[in-house]
Amino acid sequence: MNNLKEIFETDQYKNIEFVANQVVEGFITGLHRSPYHGFSVEFAEHRAYNTGESTKFIDWKLFGKTDKLFVKRFEEETNLRCHIIIDTSSSMLFPVNSKINKLNFSIFSAAALINLFKRQRDAVGLSLFSEDLDFHINSKLSKSQTSLIYSKLEEILEKQNKLKNIKTNAAKCINEIAEIIHKRSLVIIFSDMLEPENSEKLFDALQHLRFKQNEIILFHLRDKKHELDFDFANRPYRFVDLETEKEVKLTPTEIGENIRSKFKTYFNEIKLKTGQNKIHFIEADINEGFNQVLLAYLNNRNKM
Repeated sequence: MNNLKEIFETDQYKNIEFVANQVVEGFITGLHRSPYHGFSVEFAEHRAYNTGESTKFIDWKLFGKTDKLFVKRFEEETNLRCHIIIDTSSSMLFPVNSKINKLNFSIFSAAALINLFKRQRDAVGLSLFSEDLDFHINSKLSKSQTSLIYSKLEEILEKQNKLKNIKTNAAKCINEIAEIIHKRSLVIIFSDMLEPENSEKLFDALQHLRFKQNEIILFHLRDKKHELDFDFANRPYRFVDLETEKEVKLTPTEIGENIRSKFKTYFNEIKLKTGQNKIHFIEADINEGFNQVLLAYLNNRNKM
């Protein structure tokens, strides 16, 4: 189960926690059979014993089997603080009237990541933003925390049809988040980054996150076929701005080359600036499945 089409073909798609587990199980199975088997995906319930610490929690049964000392892990132990940020503005509903849109992809990607966090004893927090910071909970490692986040993701999934005419102000919201999350976190952002008029403010906000000593993975969500390649049939269309409802009627071939050129220029600028600021920029095509997201996270986590 690696893409949204497979998920929505089942009757379990509204149970996000169940789907996340299925996605991750399939991912791990595939990972061990692939050239990426070197990634750290051994989600042990123990950690190595450190000389000098209490022997109270040593797992002696495991010592008998391995001749090595391991300490049992507990809920409050955490390796890494992870914070997920999702753009919930109306532009994330593209393509309209499709089960595979940018917001759905972000929700299920986030859910799968949370499943990985739980397996690796990483704390998790969540922020949802549009024009304002609509929801925020700082990272924490507990069953109640993950249940709350899954519940919030299910809520957004169910009410997305009501998310109309909602603009985005990513720069303002990311600046707010930078001030309230734990320092030295791994921050994972899902957004389509469609704010060319505010690009400088947006990069200032991302620098703010970096200044707080956070690692950042920015997943740029896009429908490559329709947005980047502008691949439409040669007939008249009515294009509607999802955030302002402004309409324009035209034939794609009239402006296709111009649109492709502008998108390429804008996203090349994003790629350049994120690289300069040591932000991991990942181009995520919503039609290409979740492995691209999970691999990027594991790759970054191993480096940390």
